[in-house]
Amino acid sequence: MFVSEGLPIDRWFRRRRYPTFFEYVDEMMREMERMFTEELKRFESLLPSELVKEVRTPTGIRREIGPLVWGYSITVGPDGRPIIREFGNLRPGRRGDLLEVKREREPLVDVINEDQQIRVVAELPGVTKEDINLIVTGNKLTVRVDTQERKYFKEIDLPEEIDPESSSASYKNGVLEVTLRKKAPPRPSRTIKIE
Repeated sequence: MFVSEGLPIDRWFRRRRYPTFFEYVDEMMREMERMFTEELKRFESLLPSELVKEVRTPTGIRREIGPLVWGYSITVGPDGRPIIREFGNLRPGRRGDLLEVKREREPLVDVINEDQQIRVVAELPGVTKEDINLIVTGNKLTVRVDTQERKYFKEIDLPEEIDPESSSASYKNGVLEVTLRKKAPPRPSRTIKIE
């Protein structure tokens, strides 16, 4: 029989303590918590400073991050194909890529193409109509809001050219509705008969 440090080997193996299943799980949880904390710190360092606020509460100072918003809407176009529109200020990257975070939030927008006009409906909660800037050029509509509390920005490609002079807009309960008249198509040329 072999002897190690004065003990026979069979007794030495019996005295050696192996970690239990729960100790392995506990160690895994501590490692996951450490990784999660590091990832949150890295993510916070990438955020624009306007999205990180410190709020004083009766129990101390609390850090607030946001608003961080991302979503999409799906509608069916006139040709029967789905139209997918994203909105928000947070863009998920591809696997392994970093998230893209913008200062301005992209509002949820619907573009409705009617016979004589194009209607654009955008959700802009938390602002007044005086805060909203609309710019129309050719077949593009730009919606911008830049206040202390809220920032929105969206460039909308319109399906047809419009007449900017005949545009109108209304804002009620956080919903902006812009009505844009389509440009009249050029009339076909015609031959004039000489008498």
